[in-house]
Amino acid sequence: MAYQTGTGGAAPASAHPDVQIAVCEGVNDELVAAFARLHPQLSSSPPPDAAALERIVGHAANTVLIARDSAGGIVGAMILVLFPLASGLRAWIEDVVVDESARGRGIGAALNRRAIEIAQQAGARTVDLTSRPDREAANRLYARLGFNQRNTNVYRLEL
Repeated sequence: MAYQTGTGGAAPASAHPDVQIAVCEGVNDELVAAFARLHPQLSSSPPPDAAALERIVGHAANTVLIARDSAGGIVGAMILVLFPLASGLRAWIEDVVVDESARGRGIGAALNRRAIEIAQQAGARTVDLTSRPDREAANRLYARLGFNQRNTNVYRLEL
């Protein structure tokens, strides 16, 4: 599986020194196993299988970012979604997860900073995300990164 780490293969300047943030360009057993381990730490929904990950990674709007620790293991992931609207190109960060054993080491910040860089380079006007109030550390991270809480209601219709 190929991963991109930015121009020239070097990690972007925003990456934590002990972690490599890479753009996932394909699905293999390691990625499937990583999502099987990481996704339950984020959501009660079943983790994506190989076919679902193929659809996610292969979708034109999605950029799947993977965080690897110094030993090379996948310790985090996120999905950046870029989509054009009448009001301009927008970006949305989804499914941010860092392995419980690796939290507190700047991996979530490195993932988010790389997503923000990609969104800026693409010409996005804004980057949005949501986070449950009980995810206190994540909410503090988003505030430190410059995200502002919006005065809006989020609605969901289950289909």
